[in-house]
Amino acid sequence: MQTTRAARPEDAAEIVRLRRRMFAAMDGHDSPGAWEAAAEGIVREQLSVPSPRMGAFVVDGAPAGESGAPHLAACAVGTVEQRLPAPGHPTGRFGFVFTVCTDDRYQGRGFGRATTEALLGWFAAQGVTRVDLHATPDAERLYRSLGFAEHSMALSLDVSRSPLPQSGR
Repeated sequence: MQTTRAARPEDAAEIVRLRRRMFAAMDGHDSPGAWEAAAEGIVREQLSVPSPRMGAFVVDGAPAGESGAPHLAACAVGTVEQRLPAPGHPTGRFGFVFTVCTDDRYQGRGFGRATTEALLGWFAAQGVTRVDLHATPDAERLYRSLGFAEHSMALSLDVSRSPLPQSGR
């Protein structure tokens, strides 16, 4: 039986490999690039010291002799954002799940649920009062079974691609 464990800095490359696979599953396009090295560096840095900001939980794949090089079967990764406290959110700590992925070789074994539950427990230990995520249609049932529901209409703006209003004029 495979067990969930906290990720370590040496898992960074595998977490990024799974993140790339997650993106490919979401839009059908594999998108390698410089983002991978940047992401690996951030994951490695954040996992090098116990961080109240990033949580990552993984399930190891089969031992090297059974199916090639050592690898991860699944991961769930998220961050804590410190906002101002508010009614219902006295710590001002909010969580965001930004990667949940199971390698195709390990689908259907409950690893996505196990890593996500570990991450949610970590969020609770950090004083987080609400956790947000973006779900694919395939993963929606899992997240709803864990208690996730619609919260509000999400709006976003890519400031790197949109002209911003001039301020102070």
